Amino acid sequence: MTELKEFKLPDVGEGLTEADIVAWHVKPGDQVEVNQIIVEIETAKAVVELPSPWDGTVARLLVQEGQTVDVGTPIIAVDVSGAPAVAGTPDYAERAVVPPAVTTISPPASDAPPERQAVLVGYGVKAASTTRRTRKPALPAAAAPAPAPAPAEPAPAVRVLAKPPVRRLAKDLGINLAQLSGSGPEGAVTRDDVHRAARGTTGRSGSEVVENGVRTASLAAVPGPAGEERIGVRGVRKHMAAAMVSSAFTAPHVTEFLQVDVTETMAAVRRVRDLPEYAEVRVSPLLFVARALLTAVRRHPLVNSSWDEAAQEIVVKHYVNLGIAVAAERGLLVPNVKNAGELSLPELARGLQALAETARAGQATPADLAGGTITITNVGVFGVDAGTPILTPGEAAILAFGQVKDAPWVVDGQLAVRSVCTLSLSFDHRIIDGQLGSAVLSDVGSMLEDPVRMLAWT
Repeated sequence: MTELKEFKLPDVGEGLTEADIVAWHVKPGDQVEVNQIIVEIETAKAVVELPSPWDGTVARLLVQEGQTVDVGTPIIAVDVSGAPAVAGTPDYAERAVVPPAVTTISPPASDAPPERQAVLVGYGVKAASTTRRTRKPALPAAAAPAPAPAPAEPAPAVRVLAKPPVRRLAKDLGINLAQLSGSGPEGAVTRDDVHRAARGTTGRSGSEVVENGVRTASLAAVPGPAGEERIGVRGVRKHMAAAMVSSAFTAPHVTEFLQVDVTETMAAVRRVRDLPEYAEVRVSPLLFVARALLTAVRRHPLVNSSWDEAAQEIVVKHYVNLGIAVAAERGLLVPNVKNAGELSLPELARGLQALAETARAGQATPADLAGGTITITNVGVFGVDAGTPILTPGEAAILAFGQVKDAPWVVDGQLAVRSVCTLSLSFDHRIIDGQLGSAVLSDVGSMLEDPVRMLAWT
């Protein structure tokens, strides 16, 4: 008999409720193995690869690429008949058995304890995932009702040839790849194809069809002013927008500015680059800014805290997960270095570099993006002197590091050309008053002016 199992979209972390299907790695008829990557999804925080929970043959792809799917919605059906049995059934999977012509009597349920559920790569076992409800005994053959007619199978999802960047572009522009004729090799859809389709549709209806947990935007074009382009807000960009609005209108922001002579820090950066411990690490002024902020947090722990509205309490964190704002292709990401305050300078340098590279490559995981306690945004790389950064939700402070440039500066009563930058510290005024915010910013500036203070204050 044919035995189909439906894989439901799981919550990959942080209580996310939906995800976009970016790319299928399998098609109907493919053989799959346990933990083989079958689909790439984009959540509000990251792009995640999902593995197969079973051995078997892909029967159907239940959703198409580019669709938004609610957690718990079946996305793929796998025929596991003839495949080795796997102990336990994941709670995000569902079994659909095609019944034979004759119904048989099932043996009584065993009193033996249930076997431990197999764990897939990338997932943990939920507390209640091994507890299953006892099945009722099957009815005798004479009393068994006739099996309900099998529902009509949905049409298999069409696999469109397109590279991942093209798929992301189409998703951002609200273009359905399945409706395009590709002009690339073997009919692959190219960026030009997507842009042409976007130019041909100046607007789209705002309606959205939700069926069985799958959202598909209506493709009916609506008139729009010439020269306008509409970009769908999804995934990371959607999450970022919601987070920024929530933060800006929840926490009372205050921003302070400080100009600093960082000539000695720039000299220290050049000396550290020549040390063998940093041979394979990119050393930049951001490393010293990060170390200075971590030292300031140790001197002023309240700056590394959060506001608990429900309990009306301030939660002071005696660990530092240092967030670094990264401008990635999919939008603003803020991954964080875990327990950054406990790392040596070489370890911190490697952590910052790995974090930035992973985020820019679109490979940051939900774990990388969760649990931050304080953030640095390096606006100087864009040629900007200063800004008024918005707090990352759940944090009390964010430091903006402006560009380093030569400027006139008074040194020992004499005018000189020095390396100067501007620091901007935004903080939650419910937690941090002006005195504390000023002390933190002043400490960071003093350490960047004279890096020896980092050693003296550690």
